[in-house]
Amino acid sequence: MPNKHCVTLAMQGSSGLACAARRLLNHAARQKIVRATRPYSTKTAAGNTRVTTHYKKVDRSKDPRWKDVDMTRFNDETDVLIVGGGPAGLSAAIRLKQLCKEHSKEVKVTVVEKAAELGSHTLSGAVLEPRALDELMHDWEYMRPPPPLHTPVADDKMFLLTENSAVPLPILPSLPMHNEGNYIVRLGNFVKWLGERAEEAGVEIYPGYGGVEVLYHEDGSVKGVATNDVGVAKDGSPKESFERGMELHAKLTLLGEGCRGSLSKEVIERFALGKGKQPMSYGIGIKELWEVDPAVHQPGLVEHTAGWPVDRHTWGGSFLYHLDEGTPMVATGYVIGLDYQNPYLNPFKEFQRWKTHPHVRRTFEGGKRISYGARALNEGGWQCIPKLEFPGGALIGCSAGLLNVPKVKGTHLAMKSGMLAAEACFRELTEGPASAEGKVSGFQVAGYQQAFDDSWAGQELMSVRNIRPSAHGPLGLYGMMAYTGVVYWALRGREPWTLDHPVGGDHAQLKKAAECKEIDYPKPDGKISFDLLSSVALSGTNHEGDQPPHLTLRDDDTPTARNLADYDGPEQRFCPAGVYEFVDDGNAPSGKRLQINAQNCVHCKTCDIKDPSQNIDWCVPEGGGGPAYSGM
Repeated sequence: MPNKHCVTLAMQGSSGLACAARRLLNHAARQKIVRATRPYSTKTAAGNTRVTTHYKKVDRSKDPRWKDVDMTRFNDETDVLIVGGGPAGLSAAIRLKQLCKEHSKEVKVTVVEKAAELGSHTLSGAVLEPRALDELMHDWEYMRPPPPLHTPVADDKMFLLTENSAVPLPILPSLPMHNEGNYIVRLGNFVKWLGERAEEAGVEIYPGYGGVEVLYHEDGSVKGVATNDVGVAKDGSPKESFERGMELHAKLTLLGEGCRGSLSKEVIERFALGKGKQPMSYGIGIKELWEVDPAVHQPGLVEHTAGWPVDRHTWGGSFLYHLDEGTPMVATGYVIGLDYQNPYLNPFKEFQRWKTHPHVRRTFEGGKRISYGARALNEGGWQCIPKLEFPGGALIGCSAGLLNVPKVKGTHLAMKSGMLAAEACFRELTEGPASAEGKVSGFQVAGYQQAFDDSWAGQELMSVRNIRPSAHGPLGLYGMMAYTGVVYWALRGREPWTLDHPVGGDHAQLKKAAECKEIDYPKPDGKISFDLLSSVALSGTNHEGDQPPHLTLRDDDTPTARNLADYDGPEQRFCPAGVYEFVDDGNAPSGKRLQINAQNCVHCKTCDIKDPSQNIDWCVPEGGGGPAYSGM
């Protein structure tokens, strides 16, 4: 049988995508899968167990098990295809439909989202600056239902932690982290609300469809994307339920997959969008949602800390956001820059240790942890943002690296980028030369780059461009604090220089294990601090077990030959979900092999970023798989 989940989602619509899904259902029912009798190699040339079986890495045309399998893809067409149903993608979709209504035009807008439902893969702090929302829906406060912005910021605090004390730091109105007028939100709920507004406007939204492949016209421009195949077994062979992905063709494609999106990564490389820019720098954010003792609950309180438990040369900081949603809930998390050097550092354990600080633990004592999750975030800033336009489409939101690190916010930037891209798309589709000639290719998101650079969003990122890289000096964190308090305070980002991030990207900063000391982390107490697997269980993560691991390796021998030998296997520590394990194997040349527990993956993309060998490529799993965050 075909994948009923994806077919059901498609058949909810009335478009060609739905019709194609029905054809696919009938086709799959007729198709007979012929399994090969010849054995398939499970060993690499070096004698290690083969880990990577995903069709993005393995040529199925050379695999006898795929002989006689019909690989035909059905296709659907749209005017604007948006990959990713987050704040950027949904803002773009809504803005396009607003323009259609204002100008009495018709533009077909389609959104595909890999999560089973909108918002279930969304994770952020989050404090929302409503500036972009004000522009997108100026009457949002009077809309019914209203957006889930229940908690205006009432108090704003910042502390520098030492091992046993907390030193308060001033937050002046002119500094980026000032939060007056902002709202504490559960971003997944806000995304769901945006999705409902988009559907009301006429946008076709298809959750459960992951974009796995970029499609190109003969002239090299982007044609659209293909969704992932389903019904492929873990060993890479076709199951009886095999179902080919679909091709979604569009005049213009907007990539809003989030930080380190797999398709965005491909497009950035293919079109050299990062030429002349510094490599993007990233962080990993790990978050928990708690129900706390009412006695310590302060609705509207925003609190950040820096310093302990990491040293001054490791970028790290926390947040504590007190929600006002009926129950005494606190959203808390810890972010560590992925340019850290010690391979023994464990971001998850640093977060658990941070909660034991005397100033912090009092918030959690007597409380109950409700949920857990993690995601990577862009930290490079202005000097790392790639070119936003490419032939046939554009990057929006976190796919473009849009995050204001010192402000600890990016949703308003993502939304604004989506709106500006939508306006450029609308002009191109209704006034551009390709439209006048009736073409289906040759379209450009012309003017989007300049519009973003000139907008308040671009200028905001430009003004804070030197704050994050100022932490790379000999004083580390203290150097950044001095730069912010003196240079930024005096010049507001108008300094005639731009500081650099370390050469080579985050993965290149990792030192070899022999140069570093192991870190002794305290054991979790099960009350304030917890073990990893019980944490992952709170994320609701689930993947079809019998599918090729979507954590793919360019070379299956590298994990033991280099990562384990030189860096003591850092992937088993930097992953916040326990995906990577080096286990004993008497048949392996080194006595160890890498085991990938892909079912645990929370889609944070940290492995794709921090792997010192750049050997891991994160791919989209079968549609709907992944975490099931509820208002994270």
